[in-house]
Amino acid sequence: MKKLNKKDKNVRGPVSTLIGFIIILCILSFILNKIGFQGYQTIISNGILADTVVKVRNIISTAGIRFLAGDIVTNLRNFEPLALLIISLIGIGIVEKSGFFNILFKPLKRVKFGIIIYLTIFISLLSTIFGEYSYAFLIPFVGVLYKCLDRNPLLGIIIAYLSFTLGFGTGIVLNYNDYSLGLLTQTAARVDVDPDFVYSLTSTFYIKIVSFICISFLLYATIVRFLLPKFPLKAKVEELEFHDSKKGFLCALFAGFLFLLLVIYMILDIQLPGAGILLDKNATTYIAKLFGDHAPFKEGIVIVISAVLMICGFIYGKISGNIKNSNAYSLGLSKDFENVGLLFVLFFFTAELFAILDWTNINVVVASNLIAFLSKLQFSGILLIVVMFIGIVIMSLLIPNTQTKWQIASPVLVPLFMRANIAPNFTQFIFQIADSVGKVFSPIFAYFIMMLAFLQKYNTDERKQITIGGVLKIMLPTILLISLYWILFICLWFLIGFPIGMGTYIAL
Repeated sequence: MKKLNKKDKNVRGPVSTLIGFIIILCILSFILNKIGFQGYQTIISNGILADTVVKVRNIISTAGIRFLAGDIVTNLRNFEPLALLIISLIGIGIVEKSGFFNILFKPLKRVKFGIIIYLTIFISLLSTIFGEYSYAFLIPFVGVLYKCLDRNPLLGIIIAYLSFTLGFGTGIVLNYNDYSLGLLTQTAARVDVDPDFVYSLTSTFYIKIVSFICISFLLYATIVRFLLPKFPLKAKVEELEFHDSKKGFLCALFAGFLFLLLVIYMILDIQLPGAGILLDKNATTYIAKLFGDHAPFKEGIVIVISAVLMICGFIYGKISGNIKNSNAYSLGLSKDFENVGLLFVLFFFTAELFAILDWTNINVVVASNLIAFLSKLQFSGILLIVVMFIGIVIMSLLIPNTQTKWQIASPVLVPLFMRANIAPNFTQFIFQIADSVGKVFSPIFAYFIMMLAFLQKYNTDERKQITIGGVLKIMLPTILLISLYWILFICLWFLIGFPIGMGTYIAL
């Protein structure tokens, strides 16, 4: 057995780190509760602003212990990222097992690696259209892609995570996140400053297109400069022999295309039999019908993608002979679950950590105090923008959920910026960018934990342990440079005064 050196003994694995966070959180809840730490959260109730008292609850109490003991299974069952990932791994697993990915990605082996890196960045940025659901497919998919190209999967996974998360606030395609946040922005603007304000999805269209193009090239430059030298371009991965079949490939693509056409028909808002059955007919706008909380397509998009992969995998595997029978197909469905046992352990402790945070109210109390502090500062212009940006980044460390943060922040920040003559649309854009920066290095962000597990899955170097601190250290130069870029980009756009969207300017 290998003798551990001092450095090995001091390495803290991600599981022990999460357990440490839970212990610290429990102790903090006890201390903060005893000293009466509380905050005043501004909410919109019946069309007016109202302050509600939010207190820290002690988890080391009778009620807290009953919560921990009674809801431990419920917390895991309600942890959405786990369910999403299980569904996605089923689809990706069978496609990988069938050899379909092997023939699909074969032409890319002749492409320069720099182009592969940029394609990874571009696809990751484009995937933001489906919101955080995309993480469940993007991270495992990129791992398989780099493996098929004989490149280092660890590098690909980190590139995808950084690109998707740091670019989450921008995009060339509007998504439901823009719409849902816009509703909160509109309500906050109307209640205290302008009762006639209307948020439009196209109001930040120009700034999003420009920022999307700029961030894609800047991410490429920083990743090549700072991330690439930290990884070997190739890694030892399992090599499997597959039978190639052009006929099987074409048949699989055709079947997948037909299924996608059927899905597209079911999301068309037209008066034909079967059309629009995946839409929320009660919503008023198409994007709300498509991605609203009650829209079947929002929850079903993961099933749709997984179903396409399962169909392609089955047809190609059957025709090529890579899948001999139904038993081999069944085993293929579980192919991508290999070496991801750590993921389920990490998700268990992450789910409990989130539940404790929500129950104790520590995150909301800290956030409400931070927002109250920002509202009292007599700043305007560039200084106000920078201070808000930093404040949202700090909030994101404890509250990774974008919607929850904006519910807390928008009733205060939107009117504050409007009184400083800054349009609510621009305020929301600043928030979305700062939210992206804050989440990318939050150790309690569920999809950061997911990334760690997949890094461990493909890690073949026993000398290099996958830890929370270690991964953050690797990503830090890229994160800091992109953060600085975002601040400069926003400030420069503000100073020049370009329109941010169709008929929308920074100033009111």
